[in-house]
Amino acid sequence: MKQSIWELMSHGGGAMWVVVGFSIIALAVGIERAIAQWNFVARVRALAETVTKALSRGAIEAARGACENSPSPIADVFLVGFDKHGKVKPDHVVTAVHRERLRVNQALKTRQWMLGTIGATAPFVGLFGTVVGIMTAMDDLDPEQTVKLGEISGPISSALIVTAAGILVAVEAVILFNYFSQRANRIATEMKLLTDEFLELLLEAPSDSQPRKSKPSDSDRDSDSGRPSKSETKRTKGDDDGDREAA
Repeated sequence: MKQSIWELMSHGGGAMWVVVGFSIIALAVGIERAIAQWNFVARVRALAETVTKALSRGAIEAARGACENSPSPIADVFLVGFDKHGKVKPDHVVTAVHRERLRVNQALKTRQWMLGTIGATAPFVGLFGTVVGIMTAMDDLDPEQTVKLGEISGPISSALIVTAAGILVAVEAVILFNYFSQRANRIATEMKLLTDEFLELLLEAPSDSQPRKSKPSDSDRDSDSGRPSKSETKRTKGDDDGDREAA
């Protein structure tokens, strides 16, 4: 028996509308997460390579400028390190950078809880609709008359459609949830490795507040040790020669 879309949606006392709404929400979250994670790793690696090359040659300002001009989320992580470098202890720099990295990791999992919730509740909503549909079908039967199988098979099969739809939506949500969770974990691991490499190079580079040590001169070394400098030694030697000639 063919049914119109409105008759199909009316099954289960409105539960079918809830199941369809779950399906739309799961699909929308999946599209949004796909856009957010699209080329995420490639953009992170490109910025990390630029920053590490600049730090390797001691160009801290160039590395900082690359982060300020980059839209990549890992740029915020690196900028925290640049802001703290030379102002606090190295251990505090590491802690601040990793704390910002964790914030970025949490942003990668935004709205994924919706997929998990839909995957867990959609089958029960479908089952609820089926129970309501069967109860409605039983109420329509006349208890004074003999009931034939054909009279109840149609309403019961229509009520079971809600359960089937709920299971289908739950499968959709669980697949999307597992896929994007796996991608978020892989991105988090990649960011951890790149951040560790960044910190190694940053902490080895001298900061602006730390002046470079100048190489001590020969005269400084001689004065510190209490020994006469080379110039004094030469001058003394010449004076002795002059005294001998005068004698």
